[in-house]
Amino acid sequence: MKKGFYSIMAAQFFSSLADSALLIAAIALLKDLHAPNWMTPLLKLFFVLSYVVLAPFVGAFADSRPKGRVMFATNTIKIVGCCFMMVGAHPLAAYGVVGFGAAAYSPAKYGILTELLPPERLVAANGWIEGTTVASIILGTVLGGALISPHIAVHILKHHVPFVGTPAEAAMLVIMGIYVTAAIFNLSIPDTGARYPKQERGPIKLITDFADCFLTLWHDKLGQISLAVTTLFWGAGATLQFIVLKWAEVSLGMSLSEGAILQAIVAVGVAGGAVLAAARVPLKKSLSVLPVGIVMGLAVTAMAFYSRHVVPPNWGFYFGHVHVAGYLIIAYLFLMFVGSLSGFFVVPMNALLQHRGHVLLSAGHSIAVQNFNENLSVLVMLCLYAVLVWLDVPVSVVIVLFGTFVCLMMWVVMRRHQANQRAFDSVALIGEVKH
Repeated sequence: MKKGFYSIMAAQFFSSLADSALLIAAIALLKDLHAPNWMTPLLKLFFVLSYVVLAPFVGAFADSRPKGRVMFATNTIKIVGCCFMMVGAHPLAAYGVVGFGAAAYSPAKYGILTELLPPERLVAANGWIEGTTVASIILGTVLGGALISPHIAVHILKHHVPFVGTPAEAAMLVIMGIYVTAAIFNLSIPDTGARYPKQERGPIKLITDFADCFLTLWHDKLGQISLAVTTLFWGAGATLQFIVLKWAEVSLGMSLSEGAILQAIVAVGVAGGAVLAAARVPLKKSLSVLPVGIVMGLAVTAMAFYSRHVVPPNWGFYFGHVHVAGYLIIAYLFLMFVGSLSGFFVVPMNALLQHRGHVLLSAGHSIAVQNFNENLSVLVMLCLYAVLVWLDVPVSVVIVLFGTFVCLMMWVVMRRHQANQRAFDSVALIGEVKH
């Protein structure tokens, strides 16, 4: 990999680390405010709303200047959102500001890969980026859970920092420092030298151009398959974050800070699957992983039938003087398996989508279209999940509905790909370069 790639990885690691810790801290802030349970999934909804609303504009912004500078500016917006949260703004509104920065950050973060690397390196690059991101999610989720713990927060609270009076607010202070670290690495990202035609400034023209890009990618035989898969994956993944937390509380009797560890366990599996995909799945064979999506949906459905009561209470292992209950060991291994399926499945799809987007459109515009679709899926699925929580639907029923939906959608996508192949050998287009 080129030297600049490692600066991108470092910047992504710290920014994602802060994002993951921030979600746990924001949930804790809602609990401090005694907010209703259905408001918790709305945190993610407010975060991703900017991805949908700003999609016509952020691609042009990312292509208008060196992407390292774009990443620095948008990372600063995330810091502003944290400040709002600390001075008393409602967590939903403040988290929405952070989402605004993340929405503008994403096209630059992924778009720079297609500028820096040749097509044959994209799967490997995505594997490394995904592995780095997942490592940051693991550490960030654990960090967020640790920072909101009174035992950790007391060491920050004793300094009597202004606007910091609760464990959640103490966590916010540390998270802001991590965003600052990411900003420093953003400044070290080199200019790739890629330049695009002068970008439009008028909102109507930008929306029209975005609509053209949207239709171009959905009409492409390869683009539509990879876009459909990643759209489904990210919508399902965002919802699964909250399902795991609720499942941990109801089925395993875990607190929020303990449940955050389960999210980290899923992320460990994703990292393993991503690394395996990067090593074993070349771009030309990226579509061969489609059946893994159905297996993933079936595995998630199986969660509904597992609880702490399934395993004998006296079964477990000792690590030194620490006893780990048997039901937790099985839960960890199972969630790691689900995560590994996810990582192995999504990395080749991301690489294929980036490649086709770069060939058909431009780096920033293609990622903006991808973000629009994926986060619209997140909005819809989180709204449905919030409604189910509001209706007090048991979490086991929610999990079965969720897993079944993923299986059915993946079956539809596979049928569509088969139909495309019968009409035209679209797979032969993989590896085509932009002239």
